[in-house]
Amino acid sequence: MFAALIGFLILQRVFELALGERNRRWSLAHGGTEVEIAQHAIFLVVHVLFFVCLILEWNYRSRGWNSAWPLWLALFLASQLVRVWTIRSLGPFWNTRIIVIPGTKPVTCGPYRYIRHPNYLIVVVEMAVIPVLCRAYFTAAVFSAANAFLLALRIRQEELALERASGSPLPTLPRFLPRFKRRSE
Repeated sequence: MFAALIGFLILQRVFELALGERNRRWSLAHGGTEVEIAQHAIFLVVHVLFFVCLILEWNYRSRGWNSAWPLWLALFLASQLVRVWTIRSLGPFWNTRIIVIPGTKPVTCGPYRYIRHPNYLIVVVEMAVIPVLCRAYFTAAVFSAANAFLLALRIRQEELALERASGSPLPTLPRFLPRFKRRSE
């Protein structure tokens, strides 16, 4: 079962890298500019190390699936639905890199109606949920912290690049968790 999960995740990442590369070429052909190129390599290394550590911890420290595995698996599956919704909403703008096309307004459909960074929220959830599902708590802690540090840098750079490219401020949405407002009566 663990091998099937890892196999699924690796195939998903390979597909996403291929899709990201196709979208990168499309964006550049439409006048896009890539920002913080070196940062992409750092993210790739961290994500590869995440899988290596997850596999090692599963093999040498974990004692099998978390006893609340149905809950953790449900959270993981829900995150995958949001992942698909996010990728479909961005269309050719979805990428694993920061690429902006001058004059293009930020996407405001799909999950982007509610929060600015649903894709990053999914990664945050995965970095915690997948290892906890597998009782790989060291991997969950270390890579959640590393990911939080990297995202703090990346989000600032991405938002600045998007504002410059669009020529206007980003929508006033929360970055990760939607705010629910009461209806005024």
